[in-house]
Amino acid sequence: MGYIMDLRAYAGHRPLIQVGAAVLVEDGEGRLLLQKRTDDHLWSFSAAGSMEPGESAEETARRELLEETGLTAYSLELLGVYSGKEEHHIYPNGDEVYNVEFFFSCRDWSGALKRQEEEVEALRFFALDALPDGLSKGLQRRLTDWPAKKNA
Repeated sequence: MGYIMDLRAYAGHRPLIQVGAAVLVEDGEGRLLLQKRTDDHLWSFSAAGSMEPGESAEETARRELLEETGLTAYSLELLGVYSGKEEHHIYPNGDEVYNVEFFFSCRDWSGALKRQEEEVEALRFFALDALPDGLSKGLQRRLTDWPAKKNA
């Protein structure tokens, strides 16, 4: 089930500090791959998830990308680490977390899109100036930094 779900058996819905990674994939046209989540029906990162014991942040990002989208990441660029009150999240099932998130971009990838049906409602590339309505708060915060960080 995974480390966080194992902790939930003891902690219930109480707040946990959850360390994880998120990645935004960019295609050759500069479009971003977003996923529409099945739990809250919001558009979010290409992939994101919790770190498992012994995993590095890069390994987490690569694993989550492959699991959720079917894509293999070759190069990842760390754009920032996000934590604090702004990273507080309550899932639709009542689980509460304070995320510590390593945020990566990926322009060097391969594979064909294949969504993880349990977690991903849809996968689609969007131009930065034509993003859909219903973006997650976490994605909105990262996109504020996106133009400056991706060109750094």
